[in-house]
Amino acid sequence: MQSADLAVADVATATKKFFSRVLPIMLVMLVCNQLNRSNIGYAQEHLQADVGIGAAAYGFGAGLFFIAYALFELPSNMMMEKYGAKVWLARIMVSWGIVAFLMSFVQNETMFYVLRFLLGAAEAGFFPAVIFYFSRWVPAGQRGRATALFIAGSSIAAALSGPIAGGLLTLDDTLGLHGWQWLFGIEGTLSVVVGIIVFFLLDSKIQDARWLTAGEKAALSATIEAEDAAHIKNDDGAKLNRWKMLLNPQIMLLCLIYFSIQLSIYANTFWLPAIVRQIPGTTDLTVGFLSAIPWVCAVFAMYFAGKLQDKARSKRPLLVVALLVAAAGTYCAAVASPVLALVFLAIAAMGFKSASPLFWTIPQSGLHPMVLAPAIAIINSIGNLGGFVAPFGFGIIKEQTGSVIPGLFGLAAVSAIAAGIVYFLHERRPDAPIKGGAKSEAKQAGTERPAALRGRHA
Repeated sequence: MQSADLAVADVATATKKFFSRVLPIMLVMLVCNQLNRSNIGYAQEHLQADVGIGAAAYGFGAGLFFIAYALFELPSNMMMEKYGAKVWLARIMVSWGIVAFLMSFVQNETMFYVLRFLLGAAEAGFFPAVIFYFSRWVPAGQRGRATALFIAGSSIAAALSGPIAGGLLTLDDTLGLHGWQWLFGIEGTLSVVVGIIVFFLLDSKIQDARWLTAGEKAALSATIEAEDAAHIKNDDGAKLNRWKMLLNPQIMLLCLIYFSIQLSIYANTFWLPAIVRQIPGTTDLTVGFLSAIPWVCAVFAMYFAGKLQDKARSKRPLLVVALLVAAAGTYCAAVASPVLALVFLAIAAMGFKSASPLFWTIPQSGLHPMVLAPAIAIINSIGNLGGFVAPFGFGIIKEQTGSVIPGLFGLAAVSAIAAGIVYFLHERRPDAPIKGGAKSEAKQAGTERPAALRGRHA
């Protein structure tokens, strides 16, 4: 009994070490990722003036990133499983940093399109690799928290990207370079440097972690293995076909919901600065700081949503509320003045950014381990096509009508529809038995002894 209690304590200690040592590394990577994704939103006006890239061309180029992301995400995630997180995540960062740096040399629309496509190909697999990494290191009861903190980091990064971009754009004419060239060059270089550092700091497997004791490694590994075994059990003990599972209608519903969330996220990522510029008297610097407001509000909303999520038996009602808040905020922004529009977009951001971590707890807890990695990749890649539709659609709307207001009405409608789709999802609650009679997973790391530990120390 004492050995079993010690093993449970080791799991809790190992998980705490992961949160304090590995999660900050992931957050720094995410900040670099967000900077290189969103910087064209702040450079848009300058690219049009200096290179001749109009609203429709800008929207198409911004969206091409996600076409490449969707095409290369599943192969990239499979390579991550083969080579491990240490090598593959470092490779992703270094390659996207190089392409982001090359954006500072854009001279025409074609070059803009090619580099945006290559940036998507280079970055493909980053987010699902991180989510899968969590599933290999963090007990089920703590994965929701890890995912929420990680996704909250994207809002922090988005909040930082505005002031950073605004400051770099003020370097216009320094050393004969445009401000947008400094923006792409410095942020791309930062990703390369961080990618190299990540290679030396990140561990692929639990057994590789020198910052864990032997007991912590054994206990944490046994916990993850026990949770996997509980998922794998079914009524007749037959092996499950991972490819047939990917055709499950539930996964398709998850794709639709995530697609709607990504529509809102990337419409705001790429067009929020343009909306803020409608406020009289704004400059590059003030646009950067004002554009940070919705993302700062989203950070606080995600924090409180995470608190509620930890206590909720079902995540679906919370996800519905988040999507409806996003719909209401976006609709009000479409009919308000520019200043009030910024206020309502902050409310919308609180909704759609909170929806993202709430959403990911559902596939993480409910999907079979055999299908988890490819399913996450498929959900993320199909969902990320919203990153193509949103900026491209907004670009066409802006060029045809001179305004993005019709696009905001469309976003509001899509979020409301997604809220309805949520109720068709099947959700396995923490206290619900897994098919085949397997015992439920621990609600929190260390609150229930994994079967493997009980058997080993009985």
